[in-house]
Amino acid sequence: MALGEVRVARRVLLAGGLAATAVTVSGMPAVAGSRRMAPSIASTADWDARAASGSIQVLDSKPTKIVVHHTATPNAEDTSQAHAFELCRQIQNYHMDSNGWIDTGQNFTNSRGGYLMEGRHQSLAALRGGSQHVRGAHAGEQNSVALGIENEGTYTEAAVPSALWSSLVELCSYMVAQYGIAAGEIYGHRDFMATACPGAVLYGRLPELRAQVGARTGSPVVQPVTWPLVVPGASGDVVSALQLLLRARGFGVPVDGVFGAGTVRAAEAVVRRRGAAEGSCLAARVVEPGLFGGQAWLEVTPELVRGAEGDAVRAAQVLLRARGVSMSVDGVFGDSMVSVVREFRGSRGLVASGVVDEVVWRWLLS
Repeated sequence: MALGEVRVARRVLLAGGLAATAVTVSGMPAVAGSRRMAPSIASTADWDARAASGSIQVLDSKPTKIVVHHTATPNAEDTSQAHAFELCRQIQNYHMDSNGWIDTGQNFTNSRGGYLMEGRHQSLAALRGGSQHVRGAHAGEQNSVALGIENEGTYTEAAVPSALWSSLVELCSYMVAQYGIAAGEIYGHRDFMATACPGAVLYGRLPELRAQVGARTGSPVVQPVTWPLVVPGASGDVVSALQLLLRARGFGVPVDGVFGAGTVRAAEAVVRRRGAAEGSCLAARVVEPGLFGGQAWLEVTPELVRGAEGDAVRAAQVLLRARGVSMSVDGVFGDSMVSVVREFRGSRGLVASGVVDEVVWRWLLS
C-alpha cells in the first residue's frame, strides 16, 4: 500500500463482529453477528518498520482486554502522516535498542493527527482475523490477554485532540467487535502497573471511551472498579490503609496518612517484587519514581475472614470508616465486622458474604 493511500477517509474492511445479541447503552438491542467497518490502519511495512529481532509470539486465543497508553512524548503540532510514521520508527528504535525488546512493545499506535498504525509485527493480521492475539510488551502480566494502544502525546494536563480521540474510539470499537471484548474491559496502563500512563486527563476519559465504544458496538458497559494510583506527597485514608498493609507485610513504616519518603521506599520494594514496574512502554524515557498502584496492590491485600487479626484488618476498618461505617479500628475481624462487610458487599451488588477479598479491597480503595 502506498503511503498516500493509508488514510483515505477511513477506508473500510468488513470484519466479523459480536457473536451474541447484546443491549446497547441506549437500551436498543444489537443485531447478533453484526459486522463493523474497520478503520484504516497502516501496517508495519507502510511506516517502514525494522524487522523484529526475534520470533513474534502469536497466541491461538482472543485477547480479553484493551490497555490504553500515552507515549509521554511532546504534544506535537505536526499532525501529518509522515510525522506519525516517524513516531512509530522512534518508538520501535527505543523499544529495541534501549529496552532490548524484539520489536515495538504495543500492538497499535495512534497519532495526534488520528492516524492509526500497527505496532508489533503481525498485530494487524491477527486483529483482522479475529481469533488470535499477538503478545506484546506493554503491560506486564496483562500482555498475554490485552491489546496495547499507544496514543501520541503526554496527557497529564493537556487535552486530548479530537482527531486522536475519534480514531481511538474507532480502533477500540473495531477490537471489541472483532474479538467480542466487553466494552467495560478497556483500561489504562496504570490499572495494572505503577505508572501515571496514560496521564490523568486521558485516564479520566476512559469511562467516556467505554460508553462510546459500547454504544457503537452494542456491547453492554459495566464500568470497572480499579486500583488507585498513589503518588509521592499524597495523603488521606487510602495512604493510611496502605501503610497498615505495608506494616502487615513487615515494613516498619509510620501510619500518619502521608505518602512520605519512608512509605515510598517500602512501596517501591513491593512494586519491584510484584514486577509492576518492569518494562516501561513509553516512547521516551520518563522516570516515575515512588508511584504505587496496579497489580502491586495484590501483594498487600490479603483475603480476610472471620477471626483474622492485625494491621491488614485495621486497614480494612480504616477504609470502611472512611465510607461512613461506624466501627472500631481494633484489628479484630469479629462478628460485627462480618456483618458490616456482608452489608457493604450487598450494597455493591456482590455476593453477600463476610469476606474481604480482592473485589472488596478494590471497592474500598477506589
